[in-house]
Amino acid sequence: MVGGVQAGILAACIVLFLPMGMAGWHLSRNRVLFFSAALFITLAVGVHLMPYFPSISDIFSSFTSSPSVDKSNSPMPCESVLHEVDWQENEGFDDNNSSSFNGSRTWQWNAQAFESGCGFQRLNRTDTLDLLNGSWIAVAGDSEARYLVLSLLELILESTESISENLFKRHSDYEFVLEERGLKVDFIWAPFAVNLTRFLGNVRRGGRYPDVLVMGTGLWHMLRVTNASHYGEALRRLQNSVVSILPLSPHFGTEGFDADRVVVQAPHMFWLGIPTLINGMLNTEAKRQKMTREMCAAYAEELHKSKLLRSTGGPLMLLDIESLSRGCGPDCTDDGMHYKGAVYEAAVQIMLNALLVESQQVNF
Repeated sequence: MVGGVQAGILAACIVLFLPMGMAGWHLSRNRVLFFSAALFITLAVGVHLMPYFPSISDIFSSFTSSPSVDKSNSPMPCESVLHEVDWQENEGFDDNNSSSFNGSRTWQWNAQAFESGCGFQRLNRTDTLDLLNGSWIAVAGDSEARYLVLSLLELILESTESISENLFKRHSDYEFVLEERGLKVDFIWAPFAVNLTRFLGNVRRGGRYPDVLVMGTGLWHMLRVTNASHYGEALRRLQNSVVSILPLSPHFGTEGFDADRVVVQAPHMFWLGIPTLINGMLNTEAKRQKMTREMCAAYAEELHKSKLLRSTGGPLMLLDIESLSRGCGPDCTDDGMHYKGAVYEAAVQIMLNALLVESQQVNF
C-alpha cells in the first residue's frame, strides 16, 4: 500500500508540474488561460489519486472517535471491581470468645469499588431473604464450599446452632429448606471435579436447574493426585457438562432449523476458588510437601485454561477466595487452609451483589 502511494505521488508530480511548466512558457502572456489550465490539470490528478488517500471524514473521525473495544468476553464493569475490598482489625472482636467464627478481621469495599458507582452494599437478613425468595441455591464442592454455605445460612437465619452439627457431618450432603420463603439451600459433597460432573448429570436428568449454582474443587485433587495436567483434563470435562445444562436458543437459517444452537449464558453460576495456602501452617507433612506455592500456581493455570470462568469466556463467575483469604492474612487461619468466617462472609456478599447487578441489567 505504501509503495502504491509513493508511485501515485511521483506520477502526480510528472503529470502536474511538467504540463504546467510547458503551459507557463506558452501562456505566460495570458494569465487567465494559464491558471485555468493549471486548475484543470490539478483536478484531474486529484481524481486519479483519490483512491490512495482516506476521505476527509475518515481523517476527522480518526481524531474524534474513541478506539473500539471488543467486550464480548470481558467481565461486566461492576463485576470487575466486586473483589476490591480492604481488610482491617475488628474493633468489636472479643479475643476471649474462642467460638467466634468470623475472627478478628473485618472487611469493606474500598475506594475503587465505591468510585465505580455500582452501589455495592452489605445485605442484611431481610434484604437477603427478599433477594433469594423462592430460589434454589446449590453449592457443590469440598470443605471450602461447606464454609460458604455456613456463612450464607448465618446471614439467612437468626442462629445456626441447630444446623451446624448436621452441616459439618464428615463427607456428607446437607439440605436446608425455609418453607415460608420457598427457599432451599443444598450442599453437595463433591471434592473432585468428577463428582461435580456427576452432580450436573443428575441435575440434567432431573429436569430442574438451581437458580444459583456454586461449584469449586481442587484441594483434594492437589493432595491426593498432585497432578495439574490431570486436574485440567477433569475441569475441561466439567466445562462440557456445565455447557450441557445451559439453556439453548435455536438458530434459524434460510432453510429452516439449524443444527447449530447458540448457548445463552446462565447468569447465576459461580466458581469457588482455592484459598491462599500458607504452607508452613498446613497441619500434615503430606500437605506441606504436595500443596506448595508452585503446585497452587499450576492448578490455577489449569483452571484458567479450562474455559470455565467468565474471564476466559466461560459461564462461571469467580468467587476469588484466594485474593480474599490473602487479604485477610495469616491471622485469619489456624491450619493454613481453612479461614475465619469473615472470608466466606465476604464471598457471600460478593455473590449476592453480583446477583443484584445481574438482575438490574436483566430488568433494564
